[in-house]
This record gives sequence, C-alpha cells and structure tokens, in this order.
Amino acid sequence: MKFLMSLFLFFVCATAFATDQPQTPQPSPAPQTARVSLFSTTVDWQAVTGLSLSQYTGKVKGVDRAFVKDGLVLYYLDSFPCYGEASNVRVWLSPNGKSNHDLRIVCVYKPETISFAWRNADEEALDARTTGIITCPVKGDKRFEIDISKCERGKDWKDM
Repeated sequence: MKFLMSLFLFFVCATAFATDQPQTPQPSPAPQTARVSLFSTTVDWQAVTGLSLSQYTGKVKGVDRAFVKDGLVLYYLDSFPCYGEASNVRVWLSPNGKSNHDLRIVCVYKPETISFAWRNADEEALDARTTGIITCPVKGDKRFEIDISKCERGKDWKDM
C-alpha cells in the first residue's frame, strides 16, 4: 500500500512540476490596424438645419504653372455645408487653366471656401493616391468659379 501511495504522489508531483516548466515564448501577434467605418451625416443636414438643399455648379480655372504643371487632378472633399454629387467630384485642370468638368455639389447654403485633395497628373491618368489638400475661395452663387491661383495649399498627406 505504501508503494502505491508513493507511486501516486510521484505522478502527482511530476505532473505539477511538468506544467511549471517555462514555455517557449510565442511571438506577439502583428498589430492590427483599426478599420474605420464612415457614416455620412449629409443625409440629415436639411432636417438638422431646417434649410433646403440646393445644387451648386462650379468651374475650376486659372493658371498657376508651378502648381498645375502637366495637369492637376482635384477631388472635392465633402464638408459642411456641402457634399459632392458622386459623379461630379473629380475635376482635371489643364496647364493652360481649363477644366474638363464642372464640379457639382449640394449645399444647405453657399460655401465660402471649398477643399480638394489634389495630385499632379495628365487628364487620362487613372485615380491614384493624392498628394495633399488645398482650400479655395468660391466666387459667385449657384454657378460659381474657383480660381486655382487663389487657392491656399495645405499640408501634404505625408506631413500630417
């Protein structure tokens, strides 16, 4: 009986010590980038402000050869009081200052400035990563103009 009891205690102790052995460190998992979900608030602007939505159409023009170079692609950045109509938020400005499309936005009132993401590219270039942000004053009313030479260049994305 003592022999069986000793054998039982031996296995219990051996099992306890075996689980206390240091384990090989596991590599820590790669950090995961949080994915952000964007939910537009533009649908409620009319209800929240009590103002009616109206369409505004704008033309980008002007010459700033140092900035435009061989062409300038502009993407309208939604911001209160306006949001862009999906098919009309990309404008290309040629080196001679003419744009290929009108910008169409829907607003609860006329904006004083408009911001764009931009990059230098020719007219046929496919959509690609932009370089930074510019903010431009708006001249006019329902049909407005933006003079690219009066825009203020903000930071490039890499500097943010």
